[in-house]
Amino acid sequence: MFDFLVQRAAISVVTLFVISMIVFTGVRMIPGDPARVMAGSEADAAGIEEIREKYGLKDPIPFQYIRWVGLALRGDLGQSIRTHESVVTTVATKLPITIELAFLSLLIAVGIAIPAGVLAAVRRNTVWDVLTSGASLCGVSVPNFWLGIMLILFFSVRLGWLPASGFVPLWESPLDNLRRMLMPSFVLGTALAAVLMRQTRNSMIEVMSADYIRTAYSKGLAGRVVVFRHAIRNSLIPVVTILGLQMGALMSGAVVTEQIFVVPGFGRLIVESVFTRDYPLVQGVVLITASSYVLINLLVDVSYSLLDPRIRVKGSAGDA
Repeated sequence: MFDFLVQRAAISVVTLFVISMIVFTGVRMIPGDPARVMAGSEADAAGIEEIREKYGLKDPIPFQYIRWVGLALRGDLGQSIRTHESVVTTVATKLPITIELAFLSLLIAVGIAIPAGVLAAVRRNTVWDVLTSGASLCGVSVPNFWLGIMLILFFSVRLGWLPASGFVPLWESPLDNLRRMLMPSFVLGTALAAVLMRQTRNSMIEVMSADYIRTAYSKGLAGRVVVFRHAIRNSLIPVVTILGLQMGALMSGAVVTEQIFVVPGFGRLIVESVFTRDYPLVQGVVLITASSYVLINLLVDVSYSLLDPRIRVKGSAGDA
């Protein structure tokens, strides 16, 4: 296990290094002059030139990259051109909001998808299977922005049960925080549930046809014991893979939902930083997003051996 973790960590470092080069070069291909954006429309040429000199924008791109990587390794991702705040401070303010949104969405998705997928697989080709498949298709097909608007119109405008937008920190008022995060979490959670539900069903059907499942039934074990003790655990391996990838997507892909519900999270920060040509902020948020993907994939790989004892990673006990 230790050798496996070292190997995966080394691969992760190389991956992040390549991503950092792509991000740094790609950001500088965005149309527009960040020095002019920072100086304002009424700034003269001398003021713009001074800003370029101050932020090192006149240096060759390789020198700018080396300087940025050196600072990033020390935990300094630079200073926002637009707000003049530290990128680390800005991200630390916005990221917990999106993490909370992603966590609530994940709870909703797993709470819907796993039971529904298992039920559809156990009662295959019945009305439950048809309803589950139909719900999964609807969940994948319905756009997030449309569902978000419909929820606002129904629960906020018509019924007045939930606030239409805004955000209240959890430590200030847990109840108000939950009321404002419920609809955006449901929008993201149902889309994820549709994917997981289908994957759970297909995986369960494959596992239920395995020899050890038939052996368990032939020994006289109750159907509930076979499903919950033997089938579900082994069927979760591909589900965990999809879940890990989707978790990373939730961290960076909540842009539309956060815009609709005016949630000041990580997704809106990405959009604002791109539109304002804020090079340091764009580089910081993309690097952090990539790091979250790499970390989640590593955790998914490690979880395989925990879910299925037959799986052994290289270097662990029992390898041939």
